[in-house]
Amino acid sequence: MKTPPIPDKLFFKIGEVAELAGVDQHVLRYWEDEIESLKPKKNKSGQRLYQRRDVELIFEIKKLLYAEKFTVAGARKKLKQNKKKETQLDIAFDREGFVEWKEEIKQDLKSILSALDKN
Repeated sequence: MKTPPIPDKLFFKIGEVAELAGVDQHVLRYWEDEIESLKPKKNKSGQRLYQRRDVELIFEIKKLLYAEKFTVAGARKKLKQNKKKETQLDIAFDREGFVEWKEEIKQDLKSILSALDKN
């Protein structure tokens, strides 16, 4: 499934996004309800304003649902997994490793304080 090029704009209205993605507007609104990472901004009148990353996410959702035949729940789970991997790669942060390291540091500091108190 080939995705069309995304025009170089800051914001897109729901009709533009629906046309780009080849889905109806009600489908986009449904995906917003079901997939937490898809949350376009709204202007003062309540009109949705999608950014480029939102449009890219919509293309990814469409690919998962239509080409790879995921259910909505399966697509939601897959997107969460992908986001978690990207986050860990982007900032190189291993939470479990950090917690273990923090506990080791605490124990080392307690040992140092204990040694200092004895002197």
